[in-house]
Order: sequence, then C-alpha cells, then structure tokens
Amino acid sequence: MKQYVIIGNGIAAAGIIEGIRSIDTDGSVTVISGEKYPVYCRPLISYYLEGKTALDHMGYRPEDFYEKSGCTVLYGKRAERIDPALKTVSLDDGALLPYDSLCAAVGSEPFIPGFEGLDTVNDKFTFMTLDDALSLERAVSERSHVLIVGAGLTGLKCAEGLAGRAKSITVCDLAKRVLPSILDDETAAMVQKRLEKHTMKFLLGDCVARFDGQTAYMESGQTIEFDVLVLAVGVRPNTALIKDAGGGVGRGVQVDTSMATTLPDIYAAGDCTECVDVSSGVSKVLAIMPNAYMQGKCAGINMAGGGALFDYGIAMNSTGLFGMHIMTAGSYPSEDEGGSVYEERTDSTLKRLFVRDGKLTGFMLIGCIERAGIYTRLIREQIPLCTFDFDMIKKAPSLFSLGNEYRRKILGGVV
Repeated sequence: MKQYVIIGNGIAAAGIIEGIRSIDTDGSVTVISGEKYPVYCRPLISYYLEGKTALDHMGYRPEDFYEKSGCTVLYGKRAERIDPALKTVSLDDGALLPYDSLCAAVGSEPFIPGFEGLDTVNDKFTFMTLDDALSLERAVSERSHVLIVGAGLTGLKCAEGLAGRAKSITVCDLAKRVLPSILDDETAAMVQKRLEKHTMKFLLGDCVARFDGQTAYMESGQTIEFDVLVLAVGVRPNTALIKDAGGGVGRGVQVDTSMATTLPDIYAAGDCTECVDVSSGVSKVLAIMPNAYMQGKCAGINMAGGGALFDYGIAMNSTGLFGMHIMTAGSYPSEDEGGSVYEERTDSTLKRLFVRDGKLTGFMLIGCIERAGIYTRLIREQIPLCTFDFDMIKKAPSLFSLGNEYRRKILGGVV
C-alpha cells in the first residue's frame, strides 16, 4: 500500500487528496496541518470580520471530508525537514514520517518589513489566516483607530472587514494607487473613490519611516496615531523545505506541468509554486484559489500514477469591495508589445479586453463580471479569436457565440 504525505492543509491540499483518491482508493494519506482547522476558504476571513459569514460556514469541504477520503490529519504540526534520500519528513515534535510520494502545499507567509521601532508597537497583526481574523476581532472596538500598511488586495479586504468595527481606518502604501499590481491609475481611482465613501483615509506614495509605540512617522513627515496596526505589505512563497532538501527554487518552488519538483517523488502545488502563465509565457507565482486547487488535483493524480497536466495557469484575481466587483486575469500587452485593447465603460463599470497575436491575453472588469468565466477560459486555453464571433462575445459573453464545436467540447456533446 502506497504512503502519501501532504505538507499543508489549504485549498491545494484538498485538490491533492481528491486527485489521489481518483486513482488510488487504498493508499494511506497523511496531511500535516500547521493550522488547527480543517481546510477553509481564506478569502472568507474578511467576510467573517464584516459579519457576513460565520465560522461554521467557512469550510471548503464538508466536515466528514477527511474521514470519507480516508485521510489522517495531524493538526498543529509542522514539517521541519524533508530527506529525499531516506524519503522521510521530520516534524517539529520529533516524529518521522515515511513517504512513497510527497506533495508540498505549504502556501506563503506574510512579508514583514524591517520597520524601525516595529517592536515598540503593542497591537500588530497580519491578515492571512483565520487566527489572524480572530485576533483582530478581539483587538478592534468601535473606538479603535486602525492603520493598515499595504493597499493591495489583502490590505483592502482587511479594511473592508474592519470598516464597521473601527472608528477610523487609514491605509498607506508606497505605491501611488490602490491594488497596484493588478490595476492601472484610472481603474484604481475608481476603486479608491468607492472605498473613500466608507470613511477610509488613504496615504498613497508614502511609507512608514519608523514607529514609536502607537505612532507612525511617515516619510512625508506626517504622523499617524493608531491603536491597531495591520501589516499587509505582501507575501512570500514558503520555499525553504524544498530548497533545504536540494530542490529547484526561484521566487517559488519550481515545478513542471505535472507539478513535479526537481526532487524524485516530490511534488508541489499552490501558492508556494511558480509555473508558466500561459497568457504571457512568463514563469511566475500564480497565487489564487482556483489555481491552487487545480494544481493540487493535478499533483495528486500524478502522485498516484496518473498522467495529468497543469499547463493552463494564469494570473487572476476576483474580489468585491463594498459591492464593487473586480476581476482581472492574464496579462496586459501594450501597443509596443503588439497588443490591442477593447474597452466599454459607464459611470460605474469598466470592461477592458486585451488581445495579442489573435488571442485574448487578459481582462480588467469592474462592476460587470457576468459570465467572466468565458473570458477566463479563452485565456487559459489560448483559443484563436478567429474561430468564433469575437465581436459578439466581447460585448456579451455567451457559449452560443463560441460555436457548435466548442460548445460540444464544453457541454459533452450537448448543443
């Protein structure tokens, strides 16, 4: 009987388990979980703070998922070392787990800048896990002044979650716009305008120079008094386990299209990995929940002897901020790079579709995300736009516009 070990217990791990069990129903599966909770949807932690969901509604799979999948979960344990020669994993409690096939699904961790005086701040938090959300819930009251360092997706979702709990929220970022990694100046301004209606203050193009207790001294010379500090500057993939074992590591763990690392019988999946973005051809970390699950499913199938491929990864983000829905995907080639853009806009919505070499490479959608999955599929599968009525689909995406042949492929022969 084959022994499978999964390090990590997030969305990718759920995919790995289901991938393994689709091929091998008998092998033993052991999951090493640093957190004490069953797999849950991390994006829901802001909705929990906001009071829009409850703890018992945050699970990604039913309560009996592990039992029905025949898995053993070691909660609150951490893997400290992988020995590829002996095929063992050393845990922080001294236990040694043998494996025949292993997958590292260890995610990422918050990046904490070395701010001067950070150690003098009493109440400081990150915002990645359910425990982070629970800690913030206990720390913040209606009298609290919250400072969030970072205007990316994590920082803004935290701000949304705290908006009804705190007296004031200030968000600062060295970048000159919100969501700087996925939006341009114009689209970011639309989002910021919406957020400012909810009593948020932004200090953009400015950075903390130092902290002194509950006071932040900014590079601009401004000072900010706060009660609670949230550090949401960014994340770093957890690559140390694979690197220390001798595996290939760049910004993330290097994997091929089967999700195999450079080490024998060791795979990796989820936010800790880097793989090729098919919309740009560039290898990068594609840290988003759907990619994590699909990478995990692919890895699990291959761990059990199957032949799956993950060769359709794209950068993608989907979120809502105070009712404003935002989706971005793929890459945005400029005219100098041979790209073109189709745009529609109203006072409250914007659609931009980016095209290069006769294929859809990316999109920005604000307030108009209906059937966006069709655009996402076109990017993932790199379908030539000449094979269907793109003029129709760019205005109103529908399966009908893709033609009979492609509808048969999607719907399994039903047209």
